[in-house]
Amino acid sequence: MAGFSRDSVSKINVALAERSYEIQIGEGLTASVPDLNAGLLSATRAFVVCDKNVENTGSRILQSFESKGIKGSLNLIPPGENQKCLETASRLYDLLVDEKADRKTLVVAVGGGVIGDLAGFVASTFNRGLKLFMIPTTLLSMVDSSVGGKVGVNHPRGKNLIGAFHQPVGVAIDISTLNTLPEREFKSGLAEIVKYGVILDPELFEFLERESQAILKRSREALIHIIRRSCELKASVVSKDEREETGLRAILNYGHTYAHAFETEGGYGMWLHGEAVSAGMVSAAKLAVARSMVGADFLERLKKLLKAFGLPVESPKLDPRKLLEIMRNDKKSVQGKLRLVLPIKLGQVDTFDGIPEEQVLASLE
Repeated sequence: MAGFSRDSVSKINVALAERSYEIQIGEGLTASVPDLNAGLLSATRAFVVCDKNVENTGSRILQSFESKGIKGSLNLIPPGENQKCLETASRLYDLLVDEKADRKTLVVAVGGGVIGDLAGFVASTFNRGLKLFMIPTTLLSMVDSSVGGKVGVNHPRGKNLIGAFHQPVGVAIDISTLNTLPEREFKSGLAEIVKYGVILDPELFEFLERESQAILKRSREALIHIIRRSCELKASVVSKDEREETGLRAILNYGHTYAHAFETEGGYGMWLHGEAVSAGMVSAAKLAVARSMVGADFLERLKKLLKAFGLPVESPKLDPRKLLEIMRNDKKSVQGKLRLVLPIKLGQVDTFDGIPEEQVLASLE
């Protein structure tokens, strides 16, 4: 973990030709956001969409734009997954119209995954596309939703069913915003980092096992290491398969078909996203064990790490057949047939079709 000085900023390039952008990781980055990216200074307005939980951060970011002569507004959204819906998006459209937003208006998303997905969806659709700058303030959004350009809102019958691909012009990860992140939210983010270890990087998985206590104590060095590595891994996948056309990007969905079913049937409030992903990864691993793709030792090792981070390892007490029906409607399914990402070994997963539904039901028990 050497090499990270307190004043340094780590930079990761997401290589997407003319849509390429930079992820910056450091401390104090929210103090003067316009200085992070020269392209931001050409904005006519800054439309800041901010979770109420980080209102002070949002206010500071808006002030940093106004200090450069770029006027704007702070638009606060109540916390919670239920805000990621068309109704909230419509309210933001109305505010943009009231402000006479034009194609040079910059949307700045400040908050967790809900804000990033919602503000990004609004940016992708208003005036056929506004520039978007992401400032994730939760661990989960830092390593997942802020990178890759997937934006969208939920539908009552499925998570993220309404959405688009809209790459940001940049991402600023200020790890000092994690200082006040509630414990449950922090642990939720660790689930996505465990996922990267399972699907791509055994060394990251081993680091998480070895340094679990330092991570839970929010060691600066440990956090920078796991955030940077997670962003590197996701950026690499997105650069090769931006729009899920080759199948590579699908590996990022490990555990998510299960997780989205848990969240949908649970009413988008029972579990945080990372908690659902944690249980979803275990369910997928159970299925892989049942199909003799991995050994029971893989499942036990995964469960041990997730338990160390205080994450759930059992499916919620919901009707398995209702969960299965939701899984059939998942956007990764094909003509109502399940398509699941399953582990082959630590650090490698693949996508599988045609799995008997009885086996999937058993993995939900």
